[in-house]
Amino acid sequence: MNRAHLDKLFTVLLAGVLAGLALAAAALPAALVLGLGVKNLMPYTTLPEALKAPQPAQRSNLYANDGQTLITSFYVEDRVDVPVGEVASVMRDAIVAAEDVRFYEHHGVDVRGVVRAFTANRREGTRQGASTLTMQYVRNALAGDPRLTEEQRAAATEITVGRKIREMRYALTLERQVGKDEILGRYLNIAYFGAGAYGIAAASKRYFSTTPDRLTLAQAALLAGLVRSPASDDPINGDADAAVARRAYVLDRMVETGRVSAADAAAAKATELALDPKSTPNDCAAVPAGHNDWGFFCDWFTQWWNAQPAFGKTVDERQRTLRRGGWSIVSSLDPDVQGKTSEQVRAIYPETIQRAAPTAVVQPGTGRVLALAVNRTYGVAENPAGQQNYPNTVNQLVAGGGGITGYQAGSTFKLFALLAALESGLPLDTEFDAPRVYVTKYPIDGGPASCGGRWCPENANTYWMDGDRDMWDAFGRSVNTYFAWLTERVGADRVVEMAERLGIVFRAPEDARMARDGAKNWGPFTLGVSATTPLDLANAYATVAAEGTWCRPTPVTSITDPSGRKVAAGNTDCRQVLDTEVARAAADASRCPVGDQSMYRKCDGGTAEELAPGLRRPLAGKTGSSERNATETVVAFTPQLSVATIAANPDDPRDAVGGGVQKRQIAAVGRILAWALRDQPVEDFVPPGQPVAFEHTSPRTGN
Repeated sequence: MNRAHLDKLFTVLLAGVLAGLALAAAALPAALVLGLGVKNLMPYTTLPEALKAPQPAQRSNLYANDGQTLITSFYVEDRVDVPVGEVASVMRDAIVAAEDVRFYEHHGVDVRGVVRAFTANRREGTRQGASTLTMQYVRNALAGDPRLTEEQRAAATEITVGRKIREMRYALTLERQVGKDEILGRYLNIAYFGAGAYGIAAASKRYFSTTPDRLTLAQAALLAGLVRSPASDDPINGDADAAVARRAYVLDRMVETGRVSAADAAAAKATELALDPKSTPNDCAAVPAGHNDWGFFCDWFTQWWNAQPAFGKTVDERQRTLRRGGWSIVSSLDPDVQGKTSEQVRAIYPETIQRAAPTAVVQPGTGRVLALAVNRTYGVAENPAGQQNYPNTVNQLVAGGGGITGYQAGSTFKLFALLAALESGLPLDTEFDAPRVYVTKYPIDGGPASCGGRWCPENANTYWMDGDRDMWDAFGRSVNTYFAWLTERVGADRVVEMAERLGIVFRAPEDARMARDGAKNWGPFTLGVSATTPLDLANAYATVAAEGTWCRPTPVTSITDPSGRKVAAGNTDCRQVLDTEVARAAADASRCPVGDQSMYRKCDGGTAEELAPGLRRPLAGKTGSSERNATETVVAFTPQLSVATIAANPDDPRDAVGGGVQKRQIAAVGRILAWALRDQPVEDFVPPGQPVAFEHTSPRTGN
């Protein structure tokens, strides 16, 4: 056996025994000390996963779609790992001087340190533990491993001889398998520096608004000194004088070890603290103050994350994964489009109005959500009595969920009857002499639209709507009786199914019951009596814009784990749900309401005719008004973008917004589209073929 192996063996045996003595002499009976066996002092043969492949809790960052603009972070511990090579050499030297001056000489356990601790404990009655930097790392790694149970993590820090011996054995094993610089880097990334900063990257930012590679000698010495007592010595929230004194101690130790000159150390001691604190935002309430409107998008992102099985079996597990996993999440939020959307929403209704104008912007063909805006402050500040969502709220008024079921979107739901009819084999030029009132076969319980117990809708404008209509001008002029008749022909249940296929979610219990048990008789569904959200609606119309490709709405562009590997949960989820010709035909008819012209020159009047001329590019869409103008809706889309806005009072559905607001909605949607598309090429819709436009055929399903 060579000298090196003898040294290691001696280190193992003596260190184990003396470590037990050092602790036991201060707190345990002598019998326990004498009972320590040599076999319990040898290195382990294997390491736990926490030490072989460490996964300390790290913050996850949510960025805008440029991958640079930080929206917010999520964490239980503010930490982001950096390679040891990206840490300034003065910082590496300072932490060794402060915590383990013989780090590069021992094999994981410092025999001299153990003897010193044993002597001090016996003479002075103190509790020195003689932990090396490697042993400290072992303890922190086990205590912070998110893969362990709370009980297992607690065991890593319990004050017992058994824990200390176990720690030593792991340290000895670790140093046989991992190089010193790697251990030092792991330690720097896991150590707590106070003020909520875990790891050297977070600490550099928290105290000095810098990065680890730019730390000065004075800054490095200060940070290294904090590790011993981060709670009390924290110069931001604790004792700044203690932090300065500890800094001086570290500098003196660096001089003793020859890492810095006495002159440089003296200059660093004379340096003012010069703190430049910068906190890391945590959660959606911490979005930048100037971008409070990002909070609603961020909130929807957390809803989305909580629904992803890839991140855990339960919502709690998924939240732990988010807040400990160190993910880099590039969202779909476009700050430029979001800013313009928020501006235009407040042109519809200012924040001082109880009525709201939630608005969503979606990209066809990907489902990526570029903006979610509403004229509210994202926050939990107190509201006037009876106002849950005005002027402050964290409720999801744009995307729904969490108790928000949505709003009636009126005639925008005629799209689903149009699609169901086209899919059944009826062409766009299907004609019907639309009367002022049409008595259907659908039963209804009273109300103004009841004729002897049957649903009988009427047209809002007899002169403009009644008469011989086809799908083009019936959709353009929003002829209620035409679509009631069309729903009878294809079946109300098929209209409901079409809406579900395009992503309309029935969040209101009564709507869900009707969709499940009463769809065959739910004729009024065609006129938008079911609650929906701007996001669902914008995405449904985006499916038509994408020629029948439906994509699940997503707040992300990519998700990357700490190792730089992209995960599949960040990919788009798209599939063809409509025959391409059916979607093209629906887009062609949808050009009529907004003042554009169909490929076959069949548009003859629309409810928002001023929209297309102002945009000066091919455009489609629809408007909708619920009964008594309780809500007003505008949807518009191009092949590249889909926008939906709904005017409503989220706290009082009886407060009818009135038809006048629709003009402001139309103008706002036009400005949003014009701004968002200003640098994009003009794209036209692909014209539908002659058969889907003019010929009755067998059902048009598939692609």
